[in-house]
Order: sequence, then structure tokens, then C-alpha cells
Amino acid sequence: MKAMAGPKISFTYRDYLLLPEEKRVELIGGEFYVAPAPDVDHQRISRNLEIALWSFVREKQLGEVLYAPCDVILSDSDVVQPDLLFVSRKRRGIIRREGIRGAPDLVVEILSPATEERDRETKLKLYGKHGVREYWLVDPRKRVIELFILGEEGLGHHRSFPEGTELLSPLLPGFRLPVEEVFQELGEEEARA
Repeated sequence: MKAMAGPKISFTYRDYLLLPEEKRVELIGGEFYVAPAPDVDHQRISRNLEIALWSFVREKQLGEVLYAPCDVILSDSDVVQPDLLFVSRKRRGIIRREGIRGAPDLVVEILSPATEERDRETKLKLYGKHGVREYWLVDPRKRVIELFILGEEGLGHHRSFPEGTELLSPLLPGFRLPVEEVFQELGEEEARA
């Protein structure tokens, strides 16, 4: 959902910095996009992925894993906040106090009704254009993780990992994650009601 309507106004990173910190806002193509706070299932998935990724990356001393909100400044008119990201040790120079200045090696987005179209289309193209090497789209409804890898024409679909399979990452050799562990504990509050 776009926050601005009417005549096209193009904003910059400087304008973005003037926004209140408590808002989930992204700047894509000079336009502001606002998203509601993620639901509890989204947060559970994020936690499960972050723990698995960080444990692997830390053990192998591969780099750094960060989670939202963390600004990824791709250009003066493109500032996004992916749910999770990984920056390899050899590229750690893009990590700054204010956020990540450049394309992370890996970006993870957890789909929600409010962001699915933007994550699947706009951000997929944006991340490919700026050189994100691997992109995971996590679909809580279908309980599947789609993996995209960077090619000559941007990010292309590589493989889908449904429950009952293990997520394998070409970017992170040796990383194996049973997909059902990503989606465990979903909807527990309804089960208790």
C-alpha cells in the first residue's frame, strides 16, 4: 500500500531519514511504502530462520546476519528493510552504523498479504538490479521457501523447498535447514483458544 497519493513526488534517502523511527517504511524508486507491523507467525518464522542462519554463519565465521528493521541503502532512491539479510565477511565494508550501504549477499523476505506483491515483483527486480546474490521468499500460507539466485538477467527462480525437504543454499555450502523447523509453532494462539 502506497503512503503517498496524487502528483508524483520523488523522495531521497535524506527525506527518508526525517521519518519517525517507529514506522516500517521503505523507499523504492523514490516512493514511500508503509507496511503494518508483522503478525506473530511472521515473527516466529523470522526468529527460526535467524537462529538457524546465525548459528551456521557464526560457527563458520562467514560474516554477519542481521534482521529487520535494518536499512539497506541500495541507492539514494531505494532504501529497504528486508526481514533478514546476510553480508559475507569479505564484503563487511558495506556494513555501516546507519545500515547496509549496498547489496547484501542474501536477502530473506517473509510474505504477508500487505507485502507479497511488492516482495515477489518490485523487490525481486530491485534486489537483482543491485546485485543481491541470493533471495529467499518465505510463504507462510503454502509453507514453502522459494530460492532465487543472481544471473545475467537478475534474480531467477532456482528451486522451491516445501515442508518435508531441507533448504540448501548455493551461497552457503553446507547449510541445511529442515523446512518444517522454519514453520514450527505457527498459529499456536488459535490452538489454545
